[in-house]
Amino acid sequence: MEKNWIITIAIVIFLMMNFLFYKTLNGYVKEEFGKKMWKIWGNKVYFWQSSIFVSTASTVLIMYLLKWLNVLTF
Repeated sequence: MEKNWIITIAIVIFLMMNFLFYKTLNGYVKEEFGKKMWKIWGNKVYFWQSSIFVSTASTVLIMYLLKWLNVLTF
């Protein structure tokens, strides 16, 4: 049962980081490169690929920090 909670916490952290990445950079990308760039499929894939990478890295970092602070035990 404990592993289910740890996985749930990791998924929630991942989704929150992904949402924050999207909200902070979506407006910047549209403003800097224009809406036409956003309509190209390859550019969307690049944006979401970087979003997944940043979210995964920050999730691992946050989970490690929570383990180091003895908030989570796994």
